[in-house]
Amino acid sequence: MLHLRLITPSDRTDDVVRLIEKTVGTTHLVVVPGAARNPAGDVVMCDVAREAGDELIGALQELDLDKTGSIAVENIDLSLSRRADKAEKEAPGEGADAVLWDHLTDATHEESTLSVTYLAFITLATMIAACGVVLDNAILIVGAMAVGPEFGPLAAFSTSLVQRHPRLALRSLIALLVGFAVAMVVTVGFSFFMDAVHLFSDDQLDAPRPNTNFIYRPDWFSFVVAVLAGCAGTLSLTSAKSGALVGVAISVTTVPAAANAAVAFSYSEYKQAWGSTEQLLLNLLGIVLAGTLTLLFQKWLWRRP
Repeated sequence: MLHLRLITPSDRTDDVVRLIEKTVGTTHLVVVPGAARNPAGDVVMCDVAREAGDELIGALQELDLDKTGSIAVENIDLSLSRRADKAEKEAPGEGADAVLWDHLTDATHEESTLSVTYLAFITLATMIAACGVVLDNAILIVGAMAVGPEFGPLAAFSTSLVQRHPRLALRSLIALLVGFAVAMVVTVGFSFFMDAVHLFSDDQLDAPRPNTNFIYRPDWFSFVVAVLAGCAGTLSLTSAKSGALVGVAISVTTVPAAANAAVAFSYSEYKQAWGSTEQLLLNLLGIVLAGTLTLLFQKWLWRRP
């Protein structure tokens, strides 16, 4: 269930109440006249089944409530109410399959912000991965994958394509390109430093590295895994099962590929650097393609009569 808290201009309250009452899957309607001060108006609250939430939010936006008042949406973790159970049964479809498009756009917009924190996480993840590729340590590679924040901008880019938000697409693309560029440049410097203190060496990079040599040897399996991970990650976002994102993060070779390319470049191992770059691009393409197709399928599935 979702909880909606609305601020409505007094002359629109009756329209909002009628809309909520006729929407299947709503319950616990509360109206507090004149309670709002900024903006001034009435406070209207209700609970709605998740599968009816997107329709109701869209209808409220058609009443310009997002411009003249306020629409706040919260997830309800526990609701002990027969009326709530009845509302969920009456609402069409399953809550787990419902997509709140405005929530998804807002969430991915936040994740795709090029901030100091985002740059710090992607840089630290790339440096950890650099240690992993030189030491041929799979645990460090997995740790770097989990730390990397790059799935946020990738999901935002897919969402922007489906929702046709060019600004979000540009914002996401900038976050990806600048983020990886900064991380790789810093990791090149980190590699020089580690070599200077005799912790990295060219011999380690040229060694067989059975645990990590896949990073600079892209193949069709890399693309297939990226596509599957992109589907899983998108589903985890749209169904609010964010716990699955950790599994997605450690399934794709983005940050490790960027790290291997940076270390290889610092040692003038251009063949490895190019192979890692191909791996990075292949994974990014697979995730974006899968994310976009998954969202399009969900949109089509939910709109079927």
